[in-house]
Amino acid sequence: MFGVIFGMAILATGVYSLFFMNPFNGYMLFFIAFVYFALGIKIVRPTHRAVVEQLGKYKRFMSSGITFIVPLVQRIYAVNITEMMKDVDTQEVITKDNLNAMVDLQVYYKVKTDEQSIKNSQYSVYNYMEQIVALARTTMRNVIGNNEFVKVNSQRNVLNETLRKTMQDEVKNWGIDIVRCELKEIRPPSDVQDTMNKVLKAQNEKLAAVDFATARETEADGVKRAEIKKAEGVRQGRILEAEGQARAIQLVNEAAKKYFVGNAKELKKLEVTENSLKNNSKIIIAKSGAAPMLLLSDKELTK
Repeated sequence: MFGVIFGMAILATGVYSLFFMNPFNGYMLFFIAFVYFALGIKIVRPTHRAVVEQLGKYKRFMSSGITFIVPLVQRIYAVNITEMMKDVDTQEVITKDNLNAMVDLQVYYKVKTDEQSIKNSQYSVYNYMEQIVALARTTMRNVIGNNEFVKVNSQRNVLNETLRKTMQDEVKNWGIDIVRCELKEIRPPSDVQDTMNKVLKAQNEKLAAVDFATARETEADGVKRAEIKKAEGVRQGRILEAEGQARAIQLVNEAAKKYFVGNAKELKKLEVTENSLKNNSKIIIAKSGAAPMLLLSDKELTK
């Protein structure tokens, strides 16, 4: 408000000078008023928030949009509220089992959007961007130093979350939110890396051997099952054949009992007749049927 009143006063003085005093002085005052208003107009982008200071003291908080400050009396400081990333340079870290590992870390953070957080980011910490990097280095050494290398190399997600929570507790008064931490690369000493490669190769070969043995066992089991099925089929076929023969014998016996009981003599005659015919013998047919007298080689035989 003071700046607007001051600018209007300069403009009014210019108008008065232009019409009632020296016109040149009036134009100069108009130019000064224009420059004054132009310097006082400030625009805050949607990606930023701002604090306005007057004579070195906090005056007000500014959201996105246009505002006016008093030049030379007030200053505006914009703060980026978007998510930002800081790459922590590679550094050597000693693990719990005394291995020297080279570790790269990335930290993602952003300044909160409320007024108090914006003020804290400006007045509670000096240059929070550099402080974030320094804090990330010390936190990384402490967290990794409390774990063995095997865990560090295999459980990165757990360590990332531990790093984030630890850093968040440290910056809670800075108005900053630690979004996430990423262990980008962990490099052990060269001799340890060679040993790990050999161990990994041995484990892979072991798994391959187990898989091969399992495949052979599965194949043998399949062959065994096929042979069993084949033997079962043969056995079932023989059983069915034997059952068929037994049924045939049973039917013959039943027919013999039904049609030939008490006619054994006649049955014998028929068998003799049948055998004689097979040997090209001659037979005399009597009135009562097949006579018991046969002619073999033109000689009469009496049975």
